[in-house]
Amino acid sequence: MRRRRVLVLMHDDLMPPADATSVPEDHYVPWKTEFDVTSGLRDQGHDVQVMGANTDLTPIREAIAEFRPHVAFNLLESFHDVPAYDSYVTSYLELLRQPYTGCNPRGLMLTRDKALSRKIMAYHRIPGPGFAVFLRGRAVRKPTRVSYPLLVKALDMDGSVGLAQASIVRDDAKLEERVRFLQETYDTDVIAEEYVAGREIYVPILGNRRLQVLPVMELNFGKLAEDAEPIATSRLKWDWKYQEKRGIELEVAKLKPEVAKRVERVAKRVYRALNLSGYARIDFRLTEEGIPFVIEANPNADVGFGEEFHEAGEVAGLAYGDLLDRILRLGENYQAGWRTRE
Repeated sequence: MRRRRVLVLMHDDLMPPADATSVPEDHYVPWKTEFDVTSGLRDQGHDVQVMGANTDLTPIREAIAEFRPHVAFNLLESFHDVPAYDSYVTSYLELLRQPYTGCNPRGLMLTRDKALSRKIMAYHRIPGPGFAVFLRGRAVRKPTRVSYPLLVKALDMDGSVGLAQASIVRDDAKLEERVRFLQETYDTDVIAEEYVAGREIYVPILGNRRLQVLPVMELNFGKLAEDAEPIATSRLKWDWKYQEKRGIELEVAKLKPEVAKRVERVAKRVYRALNLSGYARIDFRLTEEGIPFVIEANPNADVGFGEEFHEAGEVAGLAYGDLLDRILRLGENYQAGWRTRE
């Protein structure tokens, strides 16, 4: 890919230092993805400018006017610390006619609300667990249409925020306790989904109209505590020492050919039903019978070095820098209204 001017948009408190060589490789830093993307783009020969933002759109407009980027690499996942505002930033970029990477505003809005996205998937007969939504200030009563055990999650959070072993509940008392905890801790509404036992698999997808499914990845839960359920809790997802201790690893999923085709077909249906673009990861639970239940869709999934997208790209013969270039091209080629070349 020819040299491009790239404005990397990220949260102002996640801007990486100019020199990160002194940070040990096994030491977790919150700005890892931001550092990986920025350095990866520079290694590809692009002219990169970093822009930290969180509360004011004006600096973004000024940076675009001065730097005149060919494309903005969007790493923002919220604005004013409100996750639902991520779609407003991309809407602003579209109004400025500034090409950007990742998902469009409509796709971000639909997937941010887990209940709304589930209703859309149900309309399209995409298999998923039964669910119920519990609004703040309302009584917590389980509808008869859903059955225990339930997995209780924040409605509009991602990154496994608030997800723990206590999130799996088996009676009314524990359901109310966990719902109230999430509502009060994160000031959010809550969704409770029927817990699906099975393998946890991730399907990375690149594309706008024409979709490329990368190799399906699986989260190997290693040796969890005897009483622990295999779920991607916040601790399991972000605590590297815990991962190492328990032997938790990401690996290529070994699936029967017919199951792999079914999973890829459903993942594409989800991507299109939710109006996704750029790149996304579709998360599944795969039952012993080989039935894939969609857990959620993650637009703008983590593209840090060593994360699911990078690992899947490597298996497909796509080096990290080439993956970033592919994401840049998709951003440049996407236009609002799906007038896109790929």
